[in-house]
Amino acid sequence: MVALASAALFGVSTPLAKILTGTVSPLLLAGLLYAGSGLGLSLLLASRRWSTLRESSSSLPRGRDWIWLSGAIFLGGVVGPVALTYGLVKTAASTASLLLNLEGALSALLAWFLFRENFDRRVIAGMSCIVAGGSVLAWTPGRYGGALPGMALIVLACLCWAVDNNLTRKVSAGDAMVIAALKGLVAGGVNLGLGLLLGQTLPPLGVLILAMTVGFLGYGVSLVLFVGALRDLGTARAAAYFSVAPFFGAALAVLIQGDAVTFQLVAAGLLMAVGVWLHLTERHGHLHTHEQQQHTHAHSHEEHHRHSHDFAWDGREPHTHPHVHMPLVHSHPHYPDLHHRHPH
Repeated sequence: MVALASAALFGVSTPLAKILTGTVSPLLLAGLLYAGSGLGLSLLLASRRWSTLRESSSSLPRGRDWIWLSGAIFLGGVVGPVALTYGLVKTAASTASLLLNLEGALSALLAWFLFRENFDRRVIAGMSCIVAGGSVLAWTPGRYGGALPGMALIVLACLCWAVDNNLTRKVSAGDAMVIAALKGLVAGGVNLGLGLLLGQTLPPLGVLILAMTVGFLGYGVSLVLFVGALRDLGTARAAAYFSVAPFFGAALAVLIQGDAVTFQLVAAGLLMAVGVWLHLTERHGHLHTHEQQQHTHAHSHEEHHRHSHDFAWDGREPHTHPHVHMPLVHSHPHYPDLHHRHPH
């Protein structure tokens, strides 16, 4: 599942970013992470555009989408990463991992109560298990005193990303790679520019390449996958899957660094597995109405996309073009995805 793949990439990037805070200033590190994301994805977009294997389907956001995307870039790309990197300087890695679980919970709470995404007790139970698993994984008694400023900054980063997730959901019909590339280029450019204006210097070439590579994978590719999850699952459910990211970081430490398989790791894994199972086995279906709407996104001609074309179509799917959904009333199991954002 793309949401879990996104979580895995982000999960392994956080301990690497913590290591880099010892050699790169937090502001420049935030800029390098997102610049690496933006530049790497831009290269992929260029390759995709000129590839002879497929048509280019990328398109820039339109109309009001720029408002939502601008808010997401500012909060999630500029403010959030700076708050995180400064917070990591003053906070133990275990504490940071615990606090980063707040992103999923805050994303879900905003989605449910501010953006009116539907939920039920099974979804709440699944989210609770996943957050509890992350808390068990990161809990280290006696490691939290004297770190309140750093902890506050990490909580601020989580809040920024929670709002960012809900705003990005508004534009998730667009090309995920274009959205992520724009976010990386703008946010990376802003924070790098601020750092250089303040007299900070870039790190040695090897560290610079490492930071940008971590950013490309942990922030760029991860975000592309996460936007797809937002489109298909809705904010709260995508955020729940994304909340297993700390487990992937801990598992990597076991495999590569030889860390012990502790009771905490096993208990956290079981709690998160139960939470993911609760989400995967969710069944939500009822009679619902699709209002007429027009938008653009990659699609195949299943039940929600039975339309004609006013251009020559070679029959390949999925494909991308502006299309109209006519009013439709039917009943089937569904998530709060791109086509099922209706009231209950």
